[in-house]
Amino acid sequence: MDNVWLTAWVWMGLALLASLLSLRLGVSVALMEILIGMAAGNIWHLQPNVWINFLASFGSLLLTFLAGSEIDPHAFRKHWRASVVIGVASFLLPFLGALAYAYFVAGWSLASAKLAGIALSTTSVAVVYAVMVETGLNRTDIGKAILAACFVTDLGTVLALGILFAGFSPWMLGFIAVTVVVLPLLPRVCGWGFRRLGGKTQEVEMKGVFLILFGLGALATAAGSEAVLPAYLAGLVLAGTLLRYPEVARRLRSLAFALLTPFYFLKAGLYVSLPDVWHNAWLILIFFGVKMVTKIMGVRPLASMLGYAAREANYTTLLMATGLTFGTISSLYGLSHHIITQAQYTVLVTVVILSALVPTMVAQTWFQPRSRVDAAIEPRG
Repeated sequence: MDNVWLTAWVWMGLALLASLLSLRLGVSVALMEILIGMAAGNIWHLQPNVWINFLASFGSLLLTFLAGSEIDPHAFRKHWRASVVIGVASFLLPFLGALAYAYFVAGWSLASAKLAGIALSTTSVAVVYAVMVETGLNRTDIGKAILAACFVTDLGTVLALGILFAGFSPWMLGFIAVTVVVLPLLPRVCGWGFRRLGGKTQEVEMKGVFLILFGLGALATAAGSEAVLPAYLAGLVLAGTLLRYPEVARRLRSLAFALLTPFYFLKAGLYVSLPDVWHNAWLILIFFGVKMVTKIMGVRPLASMLGYAAREANYTTLLMATGLTFGTISSLYGLSHHIITQAQYTVLVTVVILSALVPTMVAQTWFQPRSRVDAAIEPRG
C-alpha cells in the first residue's frame, strides 16, 4: 500500500480485532495476534513494509527486555536452587531432543536443526505469568518458583541464540567487553535517573531505556549476534530497579503491548503458510511430541526430587512445557536470516502455538492446585 495511513489503519485494525477476540475467548493476546496474522497472510496476502518491520523489531526488543525485567529478585534468591535445576533441565533436554530429531531424522541442516532446538526449548513467560496472576499462584511459593524457572529456561534460549549464531570478530569482542562493563552499571545509573528525572512530561526515563536497548542492539547486530540477547540481560539486571519504580515499568508495558508487540506477533503470523501446515502435519505432531516428552523427562523427576507433591509436580511440568514468545522470536530470526525455510518456519511456529495451548489447558483442567494460595509447597533449597 502506498497510503501510509491506510496501511497503519489495516494493521491496527487487526491488532484491535485480536485484542477483542482475546478478551472474548480468554486466550493470550499474543497467540491471537499470531492467528490473526496467519489469516491475513494466507487470505489477504498482507505483507509488511519497512516501517512495520522496524516497529516489529522494536516490539521484539522491548518485549524481551520486559520479559527479563519481570523476575522478582527476592523470589529468585529464595527459590534459586529449585529454579536453576528445573530451568536448566527444561531448556537443555528439549534443545538437544529437537536438534537431534531435526538433524538425524528429519534431515534438516545443522544450522536449521540448532534453530529448531532453540525454538522448541522455550517456556512462555507470557503464558505462565498470565496463568499465575489469574489463579493467584503468583503469590505462592510454587508460583514464584515456576516463574523464576521460566526465566532460567528463557535465559538459556536467548544465550543459545546469541552464541550459536554469532560471528566471531573484533566486533564480537567489543560487544562482549561493552556488555560486561555496562550491565553492572545500569541499576545505579537508571536508579539515579528514575529518581531525579522521572515523572516529568519529558519522559527521560523511557528515552534512556530505549537509548540503552538501541545501543546494545546496534553492537550486537554489528557483532553478528542478535539484539534480543543484551535486551534480555539488561531486563534481568534492571528487574530490581523497575520493581522499585513500578510506574516506569507500567508505561513501558503499555507502550509495548498497545503499539509495538502487535506488529511483531501479526508479522510472525503472516509467514505461517497454511498449505505447509497441511503438508507437514505429521512433522508438526512429531516435533510437538518431542518437545512434550523431553520437557516431561527433564522437569517431572526433578520436581518430585525437590519435594513437590504429585499434583504440583505435574502442574509445574505442564507449565514449563508451554511456549510462545521466544519460540516465535527464534523462529522469525531464523527465517529472516535464511537459516530456515518458510516451510520449516511454519512447522516450528505451529508447534509453538500448540505448546501455548495444549499444556496450559491440561494443567488448568486437571492439575491446578486445589487451594490456589494455600496448596503451594515450599520447594526444598
